[in-house]
Amino acid sequence: MSTEPEQLESLVNRRYEHGFVTDIEADSLPPGLDEDVVRAISARKNEPEFMLEWRLRAFRQWQEMQEPEWAHLHYPPVDYQAISYFSAPKSDEDRPKSLDEVDPKLLETYDKLGIPLHERARLAGVAVDAVFDSVSVTTTFTASSGPSLVTVSV
Repeated sequence: MSTEPEQLESLVNRRYEHGFVTDIEADSLPPGLDEDVVRAISARKNEPEFMLEWRLRAFRQWQEMQEPEWAHLHYPPVDYQAISYFSAPKSDEDRPKSLDEVDPKLLETYDKLGIPLHERARLAGVAVDAVFDSVSVTTTFTASSGPSLVTVSV
């Protein structure tokens, strides 16, 4: 019969069976964290100068902090330089104009997650207009959603 530490070890080391990864094109920074990364994130988000200064102060304070030691909890130290701190979908200019232009891997992920058509389009940056007997019954189109509009007739 196995001991509790052995059971825990086998649970921790087994492959996660419920998740999946969708490898799609994104704008990402390489792993690592320093002031240049903080500045790059702020620039990509088009933040005002005061926000950048706030982020830099927070980063400097974080650098001086000590990680807590939790009672009866042992884990290897976190390698903060091995983490990528920014990843976002491609830019608005690269946004698909219709669902036909959406990366098939992304649509496959939406299928796995059970996301409805109108939500898929919204998440992909495409407006959807559902038409029943030539009447629009629902739409995700707004003036800010841009010119991309997919009409679904039912």
